[in-house]
Amino acid sequence: MTSNHCHYCMESLLGRKYVFREENSYCVTCYDDLFANSCEECKKPIECDAKDLAYKGHHWHEACFKCAKCNHSLVENPFAAKDELLLCTQCYSNEYSSKCFHCQKAIMPGSRKMEFKGNCWHETCFVCQYCRQPLGTKPLITKDNENYCVPCFEKQFAHHCYSCKKMITTGGVTYHDQPWHKECFLCAGCKKQLSGQRFISKDDHPYCLDCFRKLYAKMCAVCNKPITALGGAKFISFEERQWHSACFNCVKCSISLVGQGFLTQQDDILCRECGSAA
Repeated sequence: MTSNHCHYCMESLLGRKYVFREENSYCVTCYDDLFANSCEECKKPIECDAKDLAYKGHHWHEACFKCAKCNHSLVENPFAAKDELLLCTQCYSNEYSSKCFHCQKAIMPGSRKMEFKGNCWHETCFVCQYCRQPLGTKPLITKDNENYCVPCFEKQFAHHCYSCKKMITTGGVTYHDQPWHKECFLCAGCKKQLSGQRFISKDDHPYCLDCFRKLYAKMCAVCNKPITALGGAKFISFEERQWHSACFNCVKCSISLVGQGFLTQQDDILCRECGSAA
């Protein structure tokens, strides 16, 4: 039952305002002294007949619940907290919010923010540069700091691989003035990738060195190794036989015959001196 006296000071409550708490009655003065929360702003108690506004364990008078920067009331208005300070959304955005990469305006708290490659956009600003349709989470391609949906990029900029006919989005190889995907630029013989490798062209087809040697290279009459023109290497040809320059020597005295007169004896080549002695 409710007592007719204040539970703390024991004074009569008859004809006076009082507060009932945990089955006990308190006069207003005692209740405020014992239980009133202290306002975070003015540090005064929030009396029982005043509105107590609370946020994350802190309390304010209604008149004290204001933006820490512009002093506008936050009562029934959206707000954000930063370093234990309460700010209206406008002040928070001006001070702390990301700026849209497109329009350079603040992205307001609570609004959807699109992020890509370290930059931020309003959802309505994150659109294809060409068709202006929202990109959202769809695949996109960036060129000169502008974003494009894949269909628009293909129409405007993309090269198509000479081999597979599909779009080349990054990198690629040019061969005979035609673009190729790196993974499509293959040896015509063994089909291994040639990007970044040395190769030789034959009849408009690229070949790795091994395949070219096996398929087309002439064989040296002395060492039986293939003769290629890589690096500007020179070779000697005589009567349907070929020699590496380093292998074109007299069979008897081993002197180089490059640029010199020579004699033949069956399949051998000799310098004039050795040939005359024979």
